[in-house]
Amino acid sequence: MFITIDHFLKSWEFESGVTHKLLKSLTDDSLKQEITSQNWTLGRIAWHIVTSIRIIASNTNLTFEAPKEDWPVPESAQFIADSYLQASHSFIQSIKLRWSNKDLEECIDFLGQKIPNGSLLLFLIQHQNHHRGQMTVLMRQAGLTVPGIYGPSKEEWANYGMEAPKM
Repeated sequence: MFITIDHFLKSWEFESGVTHKLLKSLTDDSLKQEITSQNWTLGRIAWHIVTSIRIIASNTNLTFEAPKEDWPVPESAQFIADSYLQASHSFIQSIKLRWSNKDLEECIDFLGQKIPNGSLLLFLIQHQNHHRGQMTVLMRQAGLTVPGIYGPSKEEWANYGMEAPKM
């Protein structure tokens, strides 16, 4: 749970930055990548990350501009990445304008339970991270280079003057 706005904003700055970096690595063709026809495509997961900012925050008193509908999935990877950036900025501006540290203690209804806003913000980050992990697997299957998030990706070890770990 976040107990200060500043702590959340610092965490969100990093997490949203790497999420945007991942989204910018997608191509229009890669959006159709799937594990099976019974599971979400890479594009569906990416668009869900974009729309979930508003969907999850809708349980609070925050209002901001962001896509409302998570279906249909846009066909443009650039549009998805741009929409994420816009939604993230708008979300952060709303928090900065409307909330103080005290608001993080306020309890709201979320998925059938009462939780503080500070926990909701942590959930939002964890939810985004969960889907980023799914995306990286599908990105590899689609033949895309996966950017490092919490350390170098397979392709990035050389940038650090190191050999990639053995396969």
